[in-house]
Amino acid sequence: MKAVAMLSGGLDSSLAIKVIQEQGIEVLALHFLIPFVKYNAKTVYDSAARKITEKLGCDFRVVILANEYLDMVKDPKHGYGKNFNPCIDCKILMLKCAKKIMAEVSASFVITGEVLGQRPMSQHRGALRSIEEESGLEGLILRPLSAKLLPLTIPESKGWIKRDNLLDIQGRSRKIQIGLADKFGIEEYSWPGGGCLLTEPIFSKRLKDIIQHKEYCLDSVEFLKVGRHFRLAPKFKLIVGRDEKENQKILNLVQEGDFCFEPKNLPGPTGIGKGELDESIKILSSQIIARYTSQEEKVDVLARAIHQGRQEVLSVKAIGEEILKEYRLLQMLF
Repeated sequence: MKAVAMLSGGLDSSLAIKVIQEQGIEVLALHFLIPFVKYNAKTVYDSAARKITEKLGCDFRVVILANEYLDMVKDPKHGYGKNFNPCIDCKILMLKCAKKIMAEVSASFVITGEVLGQRPMSQHRGALRSIEEESGLEGLILRPLSAKLLPLTIPESKGWIKRDNLLDIQGRSRKIQIGLADKFGIEEYSWPGGGCLLTEPIFSKRLKDIIQHKEYCLDSVEFLKVGRHFRLAPKFKLIVGRDEKENQKILNLVQEGDFCFEPKNLPGPTGIGKGELDESIKILSSQIIARYTSQEEKVDVLARAIHQGRQEVLSVKAIGEEILKEYRLLQMLF
């Protein structure tokens, strides 16, 4: 008997897998990589989710959701949570993918770490029922941590799983889960809310900005995760690195048609401009770079068009803080 599990890397999904493994079920853990997490395809194998599967001894598969996820976030059927998080639609999309994989690997049901009443938007009885119906998995989603409080599932009614060995956890406290983690020796897991950027107010405001200005795409979303952001015109945005590491990150994300601004002879930030550039915006961008470079009277800023060979040096004064506030989008804190 085999099941596929939705594994975030958090405590609840890890425990859900362990509870089912204790009943002799083979588990394939699915970790969904969406555009709105802090890590990416290169680093996901160092994530908490990957390390947990090593500890649990189950197979691990990364499922990448890209453009279809962007489309869902822009117009979710069930709306948003407190910020820009479409939690119900997110779960439905992931479960639809899990259903396909379940058929591919000849698994019989799906496991999730959902706990009744833990999240006000997506983990009440009505939401759990809607998620099952719209994902096409009615009766085949087993939620081991709250199963005794929920209707009987097909795995239980057919005797694949013993209901007596499942749990009846509900509410937001994680005291019981932490005790179970100690019992099972599960030590590495991420804390709730620590992965999805859509739950963060500042990121959500940045995201709304690029949707509003019709810049919403995978590349633009990646830029939201790094640097200081300035909206200089409806069709132009400047992203400025906060340190050497961020300078390199934003340079790794540039595309043809972008503009790079850097101090010519001084250490300082790299700025990447995206959009339609005129002379006034070029000067304004250079003044912002000067603001984070030096206290000198004037700073020479090298402005160049990426992959086009065009460049020039602008000697500018740093922009004043009061004027800068007019253009600044809120800054991420991680």
